[in-house]
Amino acid sequence: MILNLDLSSETPIYQQIRDQVVTAVAAGELAEGSPLPSTRQLAGDLGINFHTVNKAYDLLRREGLLLLNRKSGAVVRRDARTGPPEPGFAEEWGARLRTLLAEAVAQGLDGPAVLAACGATLDGFGAERAHTSTEGEPQ
Repeated sequence: MILNLDLSSETPIYQQIRDQVVTAVAAGELAEGSPLPSTRQLAGDLGINFHTVNKAYDLLRREGLLLLNRKSGAVVRRDARTGPPEPGFAEEWGARLRTLLAEAVAQGLDGPAVLAACGATLDGFGAERAHTSTEGEPQ
């Protein structure tokens, strides 16, 4: 996994790290049990403060994606094949999704464009998705 940081972005560096690790897990680049570099090693490689990496790793730990251990370091805890998400995940994710969809609507994207973008993104991760008919029933 290669991380690409945009130091001039409005998105904080720790969030960029977190987002790219999540994307790598979703895309199958990182699987359950995959080790990640130590906070100091990754910070050195990226030329950033190790506390920034620590913040990203801790966020991923709280989200249930990483295990942090002093001996073994950071290890991917779960991936798409691990099973259903932990209780409460779907509700929290749904709230974030609602905000993202509200942004799309507020900026003038219509429903078909939003659904097409969502589908293309899921396809990029190789995620299975149910195709629905015009009546909204799975085919």
